[in-house]
Amino acid sequence: MDAERDDSEQSLQSAASFKALMMTSSTQSNMNLYDHLTQVLMKVMDEHPQNAVDVIEDISQDVKRTFFEAKQSTLRDLPQTTAAELLAEKQRLLFAGPEEDDQEEKAMESPLPNVSVIGFYWEQAGVGLGREEMLRVFLALKQLVESQKLLRCRLWGKILGTESSYIVAEAEYEVGEVERSSEESAEEEEREAEIEEDEGDPLPRSTYEPLPALPEENLGRGANKCVYYVCKEPGLPWVKLPSVSPAQITVARQIRKFFTGRLDNPVVSYPPFTGNEANYLRAQIARISAGTQVSPEGFYKPAEDEDYEEALNSVEVNPDFEGISVAELAESLSTWVHHVQHILQQGRCTLADLAKKTGDDFNEEGEAEERKDDDEPEQEVGPPLLTRLSEDAEKFNIPPWTLRVSSTLTYQHALAVIRSNLWPGAYAYSCGKTFENIYVGWGLKYAGEGYSPPVPPPPQNEYPSGPEITEALDPSLEEELARQETLEEERDAEEELEEELEDIDGEDDEEDDD
Repeated sequence: MDAERDDSEQSLQSAASFKALMMTSSTQSNMNLYDHLTQVLMKVMDEHPQNAVDVIEDISQDVKRTFFEAKQSTLRDLPQTTAAELLAEKQRLLFAGPEEDDQEEKAMESPLPNVSVIGFYWEQAGVGLGREEMLRVFLALKQLVESQKLLRCRLWGKILGTESSYIVAEAEYEVGEVERSSEESAEEEEREAEIEEDEGDPLPRSTYEPLPALPEENLGRGANKCVYYVCKEPGLPWVKLPSVSPAQITVARQIRKFFTGRLDNPVVSYPPFTGNEANYLRAQIARISAGTQVSPEGFYKPAEDEDYEEALNSVEVNPDFEGISVAELAESLSTWVHHVQHILQQGRCTLADLAKKTGDDFNEEGEAEERKDDDEPEQEVGPPLLTRLSEDAEKFNIPPWTLRVSSTLTYQHALAVIRSNLWPGAYAYSCGKTFENIYVGWGLKYAGEGYSPPVPPPPQNEYPSGPEITEALDPSLEEELARQETLEEERDAEEELEEELEDIDGEDDEEDDD
């Protein structure tokens, strides 16, 4: 019996020691064999797999996987889509080829010029946007022409900004759109006149009449001759810029603001600018176009129009133009002319007659007075169209234009390149019977030396100081006591003097009674 009891005790001790061994946690996985076998057997009991002995290793791996807790994930996060990838995805649509049915229509004459040839010429001149960007811009212009049904479109240039830049496309207004806009403006004027007539005015009005606002030039004329579209990058949506007003051009001449790349950004300046960055951008485009759009002399000729004023303010291509040699173009400014109207100080290309707006002057009897010719201000007259560049005035002691040849090594294949010094970034080239203008810059005019703010006015003179306005010092205690004694003595002296005067008056009365 004792031997059996010893054997059972030994077996219990060995079982306990074996269980303790099985419950020893691993230093790598922090698991123990006892719990692992328990979970494996419970999984076998729950699932009843066939041929359990053959899949026991897989079951053991599944149990270990459920208890596995990674302290550090070995999986990398999916990379976020960058702005460049999003832009490339949008630009991918530009390279989509046309369908077979549309290929015959595409083969017809396009309103777009050959941007590949123009880009090649600009590369020879050392100006432009580069081959890849020029190709993307051409595809973006093609997309704009197809979506807006434009008659003519060209790359005007690129205006740089602090956050993003503007790619500018120039297009012509359709005839129907111009007529529609003129009819709408006429109807609006008639509507305003009817409202003024219908309004009753029981209260007296002030006789002061402020100067009327200068009207905008009609679409297709003057500063609004062309319509402009902008986009930040090829493939992004094109935005049509609004028409420009004379007041916006006038203020744009007085301020200097960098573009941000956001069309809805307010323009904070003095004098205050009416509008946001889209209006300021349109005003600067009008100023740059009026000052830097040039062509070889003879390429354009005055338009043959029945309306004399309209003929003076428009040009047309001269079919008899035979071209000017590169040597002549690179030597003299007299071979280049302006083919865009000059903007007057009024902010318009054609002078507005404000006399019609203000009406006649009336005398005291209500009769209209005739205006004297001496009282009328002299009307500003700008340079006519097709004025030679040699007549441009110098500013800041620098010539307004610089001429050069694209290459002196291959002179027979070179281009004549002209650069504006007043609008840095404005260039033009000419070769044979072709020419082109472009602007790539910040949209600011050359202002001479570095800007220095005006000297503030001298300070005003101080008010002359004197004892009547000078603040006195507070007296000391001794001075206050002495002053108080002096006042008491003066008061006593006055009382005594009053008593004496009363006694004298009483004696006089007694003498009168006697």
